[in-house]
Amino acid sequence: MAIYSFSNNSLQKVETTTFNSEGILERQHLQAAIKQQIEVIAPNCIVISEEFSEWSGSQRRIDLLAIDKEGNLVVIELKRTETGEHMELQALRYAAMVSTLTFSRATEIYQKYLISIDSEENAENNLIEFLGWEEPQEDDFGLDVRIILVSANFSKELTTSVMWLNERNLDIRCVRLIPYKHQEQILVDVQQIIPLPEVESYQVKIKQQSEERREARKSSKDYTRYIFQGNSYNKRKLVLAVIQDWVSENDPSNLSELLEAFPQDIRSGGLFVPEQEAKEIYSRGDIYRHFLGDGEILKLSDSTQYAISNQWGKDNIEKFLNQSKKLGYEIEKS
Repeated sequence: MAIYSFSNNSLQKVETTTFNSEGILERQHLQAAIKQQIEVIAPNCIVISEEFSEWSGSQRRIDLLAIDKEGNLVVIELKRTETGEHMELQALRYAAMVSTLTFSRATEIYQKYLISIDSEENAENNLIEFLGWEEPQEDDFGLDVRIILVSANFSKELTTSVMWLNERNLDIRCVRLIPYKHQEQILVDVQQIIPLPEVESYQVKIKQQSEERREARKSSKDYTRYIFQGNSYNKRKLVLAVIQDWVSENDPSNLSELLEAFPQDIRSGGLFVPEQEAKEIYSRGDIYRHFLGDGEILKLSDSTQYAISNQWGKDNIEKFLNQSKKLGYEIEKS
């Protein structure tokens, strides 16, 4: 949406500009302004460090490091460019690096920052008052790390990545700063674009639903292990081990003898296919639906070769277990 000036019952469009063309520098100007008024992009936060880099083995610097009212660390990255230039990847690295900060260490960092800006305030007292605590509470500090990305604009690749990460329970916000020039004055339109403020509560609900669905999928999976001949197997590997053992002991001369022991209807869609057919199935979908690794192909006495299906789940493994027991195999669940 454009911005217009209103005068004499008429609208005049205010033209956009760029920080670069106006000589506005990233650190010297934008960062300096934002750290003085952090509430513009990060309400209810307090800056505790600028250009933070106090870790060993890395020269990287966090533009601004802050703390919110819940005691979470907030990593703030700034760019004056039109795309954001991979800033989400930088911020993720920084978030991981500061995730272990304690309250006492954060206090030291903040005190150093206060000294750098010629402030005589006490860092610990400031933080305790800001957080609404009566005394330091290490156990309630830094339980999470939030990320705020600030740029003149963001690429589709970046916004897609951020939305995907937020669906997986990260807290990343994108704030866009659009500069305008009106009568030699620079105006800045500040917009939080991810998540959109007006739908943020809805997006939180969607995120919760996504988490619930992921948890439901996890809980619905069957991770049962099976003990066969002293070894532990998952379903797929159990089928392979049992059939290979039977073939080794009985040396079937053809497919018919193999099917007498393990009928095709044990598994819907069949249990065995010729090796070449299994390879063609793989080439069409680039997914292994049969065991095709070294030593996994069944070689019968009549020189034919067959691949065993590796598609096994809780719905069809019971048939295989029952048939294996009929053949005298002892298999235990663990």
